[in-house]
Amino acid sequence: MAEPARTYRSPRRAQQAHETRVAVLAAARASFAEKGWAGTSIRDVAAAAGVSVETVYGSVGAKSALFAAAYDGAIAGDDDPTPIAERPAWRAMEAGATFEERAGAAADLIAGIMQRSHQLERTLREGAASHPAMAALLAEDESNRRFDTRRGLAIVLQRPVSDEESDLFCAYTSPEVYDALVVRWGWSPERYRVQIVQWFIGMGAP
Repeated sequence: MAEPARTYRSPRRAQQAHETRVAVLAAARASFAEKGWAGTSIRDVAAAAGVSVETVYGSVGAKSALFAAAYDGAIAGDDDPTPIAERPAWRAMEAGATFEERAGAAADLIAGIMQRSHQLERTLREGAASHPAMAALLAEDESNRRFDTRRGLAIVLQRPVSDEESDLFCAYTSPEVYDALVVRWGWSPERYRVQIVQWFIGMGAP
């Protein structure tokens, strides 16, 4: 009986493919943040990344898939697929021995996400107005943010969280509020971070 053919995997090619994808996503993040949904083209992203249009499609996908991958990386802080709840920033919140430690870690996590992703969130809403895949991504993003907010609140407060508390805190820490406070009204990122801690305190330490 003939032995099945073995698949050859080249570590060098895999590394090159990874580096290409990272470069493409970095270029996409910059373009989507600066030019928005309508102003960004696959050709522009390819040129900025120093690759062909075909390489962008092959390494990431069409425009909506490109945005989704770029947006995920902005939220996480890198292009590793590890979920937020398994990352050090979330683990630090879980590991806090006191309310102050948990609230501070959560504020770091939220402020970091907002700082990295708020411009892309505007692009997401722009795209959602005309593109079904972007509209689906926006709905998924909002659902995930509400779910993670409730989990995070319960960890920080060390008690069950009501629907009203979760929804209000999700609104307080929304990209729209960050955009108003930091981008339009001139708050520093640190002032915003401190305000998040104050919102936690206003909900009551355990």
